[in-house]
Amino acid sequence: MASNSIDGDAVLGSGLCINDVLRDDELRSILGRVESEKDKETFGLVCKRWLRLQSTERKKLAARAGPHMLRKMADRFTRLVELDLAQSVSRSFYPGVTDSDLAVIATAFTCLKILNLHNCKGITDAGMKAIGEGLSLLQSLDVSYCRKLTDKGLSAVAKGCCDLRILHMAGCRFVNDGVLEALSKYCRNLEELGLQGCTSITDNGLINHASGCRQIRFLDINKCSNVSDVGVSSFSSACSSSLKTLKLLDCYKIGDETILSIAEFCGNLETLIIGGCRDVSADAIKSLATACGSSLKNLRMDWCLNTSDSSLSCVLSQCRNLEALDIGCCIELTDAAFQLMSNEEPGLSLKILKVSNCPKITVAGIGIIVGKCTSLQYLDVRSCPHITKAGLDEAGFHFPEFCKINFNGSSISEPVVLL
Repeated sequence: MASNSIDGDAVLGSGLCINDVLRDDELRSILGRVESEKDKETFGLVCKRWLRLQSTERKKLAARAGPHMLRKMADRFTRLVELDLAQSVSRSFYPGVTDSDLAVIATAFTCLKILNLHNCKGITDAGMKAIGEGLSLLQSLDVSYCRKLTDKGLSAVAKGCCDLRILHMAGCRFVNDGVLEALSKYCRNLEELGLQGCTSITDNGLINHASGCRQIRFLDINKCSNVSDVGVSSFSSACSSSLKTLKLLDCYKIGDETILSIAEFCGNLETLIIGGCRDVSADAIKSLATACGSSLKNLRMDWCLNTSDSSLSCVLSQCRNLEALDIGCCIELTDAAFQLMSNEEPGLSLKILKVSNCPKITVAGIGIIVGKCTSLQYLDVRSCPHITKAGLDEAGFHFPEFCKINFNGSSISEPVVLL
């Protein structure tokens, strides 16, 4: 809103106040055309009437409040759609959000579609039961690192919030296959599921979940150590047309069966995390690159120790839209992986490349990559004994202007795209 916005008490040419001329729906229409959040706040400073309208039109709110204040907020923000009560890991406070808060939210904010309770460690299954009973319109819920929750509370959410599209439960160690069974039964429109570190999840849970939820586009089961090829292969087959992101970091039971299933069914996959899956073979990686080459954008396969020069060369040749690649700790890789690429091949789309702890890769290999990656923004060469700043400077390679090179990790933050 411009600095010379109309004052609520300004007198028009007819001698009438603007509040006498414009109806509430007309003022709401004006507010709806204001794009800046700051200007929307300014709108509410004009007068009490405009503040009331601005409050009732507000859709999103981040708050730190107990039951009493939440009730006041509910009276003011009657059309709230998104409520963020997440606690920072570094600045969490006691007691934080409690079951009493959730009881108020469930009865007072009945229009809510998005609720963020990330790291709210005080809530229990009782609070989740209240959410399930009161927020039937809920579409997105984040209860990551709410460590007291079990399958009972989250199953109640699934039963009561049948339009749920996004559910994140990372770090909820007491959650088991019962949640996945409830989601399969009641939440058929679920699209995004985060289960990182939920170590009680098993193959049976994934199989049951896939039988009902076939529209999953994002699945994060990083560090779910009890999941194997059986469950993930079944899941990838059931959600073949929709799955775009699959995260399997440190799922050490995952092997070639999963990768070949992905290659066969998941032609639209864009992000794959298989770091730490040490049983995946070089041939499986070649099959993956050939089948998903046109869609794959982000690939993390650090600690996939069977990765060979020929399999990496296949990835680089086939995955022409690849933007982020992590091959850290693939200790058998050499410069030959890059030399195998034809000089006639077009440039690569890579923006992020991580080759840390690859002791056989040298400055010569990096030079080949740099010559083909004109969009490179981040290069990680930590613990590569043959790659130093002095060596790269001496070679005279021309890196893209905004490319950051991480030699020791002391001052450069890592991109989060491959986490």
